[in-house]
Amino acid sequence: MTELQGDSRAFLQTLIDAALQAADPAEAVRRQLRREGRRLLVGSYGYNLDRGRIFLLAAGKAALAMGKAALEILKQDVWAGVIITKQINPGNARRYVADAGERHNNLAVFEAGHPVSDMGGLRATTSAVELLQETRAGDLLLCLISGGASALLTKPFIPLAEWQHLIQVLLESGCTINELNCVRKQLDSVKGGGLAEIAAPAATISLILSDVVGNPLDMIASGPTYPNPQSPGDALTVLHRYNVMQRVTPETWSVITQQLTDPRRATSLARFENLEVKNMIIGDVRGAANAATTAARRSGYRATMLTAYLQGEAREVGRVAAALGKEVGRGEILLLGGETTVTVRGDGSGGRNQELALAAALGISGCGDRLIATFATDGEDGLTDAAGAVVTGDTVPLARAEGLEPEEFLENNDSHTFFNRLAETTGHDCLLRPGPTGTNVNDLLFILRPL
Repeated sequence: MTELQGDSRAFLQTLIDAALQAADPAEAVRRQLRREGRRLLVGSYGYNLDRGRIFLLAAGKAALAMGKAALEILKQDVWAGVIITKQINPGNARRYVADAGERHNNLAVFEAGHPVSDMGGLRATTSAVELLQETRAGDLLLCLISGGASALLTKPFIPLAEWQHLIQVLLESGCTINELNCVRKQLDSVKGGGLAEIAAPAATISLILSDVVGNPLDMIASGPTYPNPQSPGDALTVLHRYNVMQRVTPETWSVITQQLTDPRRATSLARFENLEVKNMIIGDVRGAANAATTAARRSGYRATMLTAYLQGEAREVGRVAAALGKEVGRGEILLLGGETTVTVRGDGSGGRNQELALAAALGISGCGDRLIATFATDGEDGLTDAAGAVVTGDTVPLARAEGLEPEEFLENNDSHTFFNRLAETTGHDCLLRPGPTGTNVNDLLFILRPL
């Protein structure tokens, strides 16, 4: 396993690097945002810089990189702006944008909690809302959206404590990101098109780095600049499907149902008819997977990108990945992009990618030259220091030789502990720990048999 793991991990790192380069948020902004004299071009949209003022809002895990790229192009033509990013090292966010060009006195930079919103996100969003209430006809809001913005850009209709508890329950329920965001959109004033409505009469253009499978504009970041086609009844259906009423306090459930039966919570489709809003996808998991596929072929592999729509319960997808792994030939690699979910049953530590990898390891046990790797492109898998894991047909036999029973860890949603203990007892570290990558376009799954 040592030689296989070492050679293959170096090869996998080449593929991961290629995928992350394709999903680079700053480059994605630069490809779509440019100036010609006093004219700003955003894709095919043109805006006369003397027509009005430009307001900048960047929110998500890639907000810093996207915001810096936009500021380097627009410079002092940005009238004012707000950048909201995930808190990593408190107080460091402003340092990252300080070299973006001339000093912007009207630029506010915030760090906030993710995946569950916190007071930092609420304060940041309140600041953004107050700023956008100053817009007038002729102004432009340039909105830069990336994965994580659903948590970071938030102004819920219900008290923050109830909101946090609701989101935590849904995150542990096994619901899909679309179902989670269906609920968020009905209970948050900036989601489901709310931000674009607040920015009116200014025009709004959103450049979006997608972290949702299939790129549905109403679901990415819970659609702050896209009309919400769903109803409060749709959100209630999700809440009942996952038994949320039984998992929150009666007081919280009462607050939620009051909001979802409020006649003002109608769909926003009609309200958008008179708004000038454009949304553009500038990067997604398909682009990242295609880049990794090209890199694999350059290394002499027969590489196939199977899908960019990978979804499902992580452990079930892991079993399917193992079945595919048994079929791959020497020098062949399969690549898949998407995002799985985990229904939390135990009290262990891990994330969807590590759980998928552990289930896959059980499936390919004994097939020593097969390798399966999972990777979250944001560098974070659950509340752990890993982005995913690399397993081979030898992973489970090695673990059992050391008295570790993989099934027990899987049943307890404790994949992170399993991989850490395996590393401690055998020296084989399966975990991928790149740290935050500054981008977020879902997850990548690699299934291969080395050359």
